[in-house]
Amino acid sequence: MNSKSSSKIPGLSARMAALRLLDAVCRRGETLDQAMAAATTKLGNPSDRSLAHNIAANVLRWMTALDVMIDSATRKRLPDDAKARMALRIALVQVLVLETPQHAAIATALPLVHGGPRRLVHGVFSTVMRGVESGKLALPEYPEIPGETLDRWTHHWGEEVATSAGQAWAAAPPLDISFKADGNSALEGEKLAPRHMRMHPNVSVTELPGFADGAFWVQDLAASLPARLLGEGKDRTVLDLCAAPGGKTMQLAAAGWKVLSVDSSAKRMERFKDNLTRTNLDAEVVIADLMKWEPAEPADAVLLDAPCSATGIFRRHPDVLHCIGSRQIADRADVQALLLDRVAPWVKPGGVLVYAVCSLEPEEGEDQVEQFLEKHEGFEAMAIANDALPSGIVVNENGYVRTLPTMLTEKGHIDGFFVSKLRRKG
Repeated sequence: MNSKSSSKIPGLSARMAALRLLDAVCRRGETLDQAMAAATTKLGNPSDRSLAHNIAANVLRWMTALDVMIDSATRKRLPDDAKARMALRIALVQVLVLETPQHAAIATALPLVHGGPRRLVHGVFSTVMRGVESGKLALPEYPEIPGETLDRWTHHWGEEVATSAGQAWAAAPPLDISFKADGNSALEGEKLAPRHMRMHPNVSVTELPGFADGAFWVQDLAASLPARLLGEGKDRTVLDLCAAPGGKTMQLAAAGWKVLSVDSSAKRMERFKDNLTRTNLDAEVVIADLMKWEPAEPADAVLLDAPCSATGIFRRHPDVLHCIGSRQIADRADVQALLLDRVAPWVKPGGVLVYAVCSLEPEEGEDQVEQFLEKHEGFEAMAIANDALPSGIVVNENGYVRTLPTMLTEKGHIDGFFVSKLRRKG
């Protein structure tokens, strides 16, 4: 089949974009977010872009199980980076997870190996489907966390957490929203904390009553914890560092803080400013590199949600578990240490430094803070009261907040976060 006739196959362009996304993640180590623009540039329809992302994300989520199925149907194992293997992953995940008809899945998979082993792909797909239909092959109940990450999390947190992570990975996470003000809402959902509601993941946020008026914004419950620990502002000053896309700034502004928000990404800050405009909340916005910029004077509080491995948000971003290993974690820990040293003088004596990362790695959380406190005798850890946290989340033995996949399991889980509250001695 030539490229001209292939282009007429319905849905093929979205599958080709999914292939480009997976190549970017698995071969070049990019995240899905980083790869989306280039991979989907030829897709004019938003639904096609959404489909491409959905296929790629589910391949990454179920890749281990899909590969077991593929390997059961081949005499010689296909290389991990073979285009035939990737085309099979794309075809199988559509049938087994996205409930795409078999004929449509294979019809859009074969052109992905144009000039390659099309007969092999068709044969393996057919063999696997016969195994599924006979009951001999099936996806497991939950996807398996990739090997290195599974070993690391089992070592750090135990088998129960590692198992729960797989359970959390199996389904789309619920939709959490933060409200500008507490009170009654016309929205239907479960309230897990003040100014919070948890809803079904398939809800269209922009169509919800109150969105256009700026009554709320999307923010996972775990991501709301750092700002919650600062309480009411009462016109005190706070620096929100690495602030985009703005959820914590909006929380702080709504709680009465005078906020100065800093982020180095001009593109991400465009969305940030849109969110501030929609919610009619005030903050001073600065686009700058924190290693070069500094405030005119220290603040009452500093919130540093530092760049990290992002392994804690694997439910929403399954690509991170395929891109992040020990080397990347160590590199990010080095950056975090530099940032903590940099921002420490920006806290007033008697003021508070909240350090947070959306990571499940102790090197970026517990270890990072302990090393900071050893170097900075002018800071001390503050006790965090359990009643300041949502039900089901508790302070750990070291006085920090560590959210894990075992928390809120019956309510749809929660992202993995580490949060500490440190005081600069007066």
